Amino acid sequence: MSREPPQRSVHGSHQNVTELKTQPGNYCYPGRVTEPVGLRARKKVRTRDAIADAAIALFLARGFDHVSVSDIAATAEVSKPTLFRYFATKEDLVLHRFADHNGEAARVVRDRQPDIVPIAALHRHFRDGLDRYEPVTGLNDHLEVVAFHRLVFTTPSLAGRLTQYMLDDEDALAAVLKPGIGARLQAAQVIAIQRVLARTNWQKIADGRTARDVQPEAVADADQAFSQLRNGTGNS
Repeated sequence: MSREPPQRSVHGSHQNVTELKTQPGNYCYPGRVTEPVGLRARKKVRTRDAIADAAIALFLARGFDHVSVSDIAATAEVSKPTLFRYFATKEDLVLHRFADHNGEAARVVRDRQPDIVPIAALHRHFRDGLDRYEPVTGLNDHLEVVAFHRLVFTTPSLAGRLTQYMLDDEDALAAVLKPGIGARLQAAQVIAIQRVLARTNWQKIADGRTARDVQPEAVADADQAFSQLRNGTGNS
């Protein structure tokens, strides 16, 4: 049975992003599952989260290109060198939220049951994400999630950096498929399908529809996309 879609938030875009990560319903990209051991490690995590929260709140309020690293450091009450110890680039302040999904397609294939072919496992995994209204599928109408995706998709430097994340995922997936050009082509197609499906779902919601309304179309689109890929790759 599908999970109930999250309700649109009544809070403004200034809401603390860490709070979003801990709200029921997986409204935003989830935070780490386990707390690090040791006081020093926990302090580092809290500092990192505080910097990221400050950055994303400023980006959503002003736009990515209108916020400086100095603005973020001042808001988070840290020095610029401290900020750069946690985040190598300004773009990483946003895109680190995709980090938990790095290599996800490769993990799905590697951890699948022996009698399930890779494309079927990836299809099932994406469908499960739609059932849970996971933000990474684009099928989530929480206001902060929609705004976060708009920020990423409409900011050229972020979109470019996100492309590199996807190329890394493509390499990781190809490595666990059969060797050769066939695996690289198949991996590229899978990552492209996931990107197009997620962007399509987000755009429909950004245009004013609810996740519940879009969900049947999202499922049908995913079924069609993976079916075409499966048929075109000989059920491999």
